[in-house]
Amino acid sequence: MSERVRAHVHVTGKVQGVYYRANTRDTARETGLDGWVRNLDDGRVEAVFEGPEGDVDAMVEWCHDGSPRARVDDVAVEYGDPEGLDGFEVKW
Repeated sequence: MSERVRAHVHVTGKVQGVYYRANTRDTARETGLDGWVRNLDDGRVEAVFEGPEGDVDAMVEWCHDGSPRARVDDVAVEYGDPEGLDGFEVKW
């Protein structure tokens, strides 16, 4: 089994009101990742992904495109130790 990692991501661009959170949730769940995603007041989307390193890396790459209607300008990511999250949800 590959090592579990945690990625904390901030996505900048036209990423609110374009189903970015819903698509992130669905993709993360399909991949079997744990974590959450939410909108920030400054227009960015914040997400945390926990799971096998390869799957987390693939999800971070996915964030560069995101939902079909999104326009992603930047993805900032910080890696850290997993906190043992279970499931994937949209936070409000």
